[in-house]
Amino acid sequence: MLADLEELVTCESYSADHAAVARSAQVVAEQGARLLRARAEALVIDGVTHIQWTFGTPRVLLLGHHDTVWPIGSLKTHPWSVENGIARGPGVFDMKAGLVQMFHALAALPTLDGLRVLVTGDEEVGSDTSRHLIEDLARQCAATLVLEPSAPGGALKTGRKGVSLYDITVHGRAAHSGLEPEKGVNAATELAHHLLALRRITDTATTETGPGTTITPTVMSAGTANNTVPARADLSVDVRVPSAAAQDAVDRLIRTLRPEHPEARLDITGGPNRPPLDADASHELFALAGDIAVRLGLDPLRQAAVGGASDGNYTAGAGCPTLDGLGAVGDGAHADHEHVVTATMPDRARLLAHLVGAMR
Repeated sequence: MLADLEELVTCESYSADHAAVARSAQVVAEQGARLLRARAEALVIDGVTHIQWTFGTPRVLLLGHHDTVWPIGSLKTHPWSVENGIARGPGVFDMKAGLVQMFHALAALPTLDGLRVLVTGDEEVGSDTSRHLIEDLARQCAATLVLEPSAPGGALKTGRKGVSLYDITVHGRAAHSGLEPEKGVNAATELAHHLLALRRITDTATTETGPGTTITPTVMSAGTANNTVPARADLSVDVRVPSAAAQDAVDRLIRTLRPEHPEARLDITGGPNRPPLDADASHELFALAGDIAVRLGLDPLRQAAVGGASDGNYTAGAGCPTLDGLGAVGDGAHADHEHVVTATMPDRARLLAHLVGAMR
């Protein structure tokens, strides 16, 4: 398993580099073909390479991704290593170890009939090219198992917040900031009003739908020169919501924003990206996995609800029962300390193999 993990981690697959993603897809396809004893089908959508295997009439979808957030060249600063039972490297935890565990789990089964395996190449950037594929496949299946990394301590993920993404652009009017600033319409000042308004929207959404909603301004820019009134300001906003009602409420409230200055103009684009993964979508699958863990003599399974989203949000939103976080045990997704506890990998693979076997 460690040799296979090294093979995947050392083939860098930054989401924004479609050529690198294509190379990674080839490596994943070859590794999967060796272990699953079947060739993969490559699906290239808008330049992004996804791969899938289909065995008979699918009833269970196994879902993962091979792209990472790590830019090409990250291996120089975060090299592959295994030391004292800890594997490190870009994407090792999120989520290449999950792919290795999945392939080895399925390799242990006497038959793969009734399974579909999908490994996408754009999950880390919102799954724009793969979303419809994921949702269509989920609607054809009775359950989805997601090989994203576990929550802390190995907990499975039985709840995920929904995600909405917005871009707010303020159009003002430029003027010389020393000679005649009064003739300008300062887009940066205008944007400041809307930053405060987003805080009020958070409070309103919480009052209407309950706690758990977060609205986070992330990337912001304004102006072109030090002596010029900014004619334009841009803001990206990340929204996380615990329920569909909260997602709808935030969307409605953000779209009610209006310019403070009578001569400013406001453009708001974006909206809901991933629906919430509600605990109801995972309840029965988690109970089944828990029973299997006991029979295998593994530690009792724990569950967690997390703020991060995955493609499991899409499958649950499509009405397919979904259990997430079945992948690696470790920590540090997207961070310098990203790592996997290697001793847990065989047991996680055993759990997945028995879970798949019990579902077909």
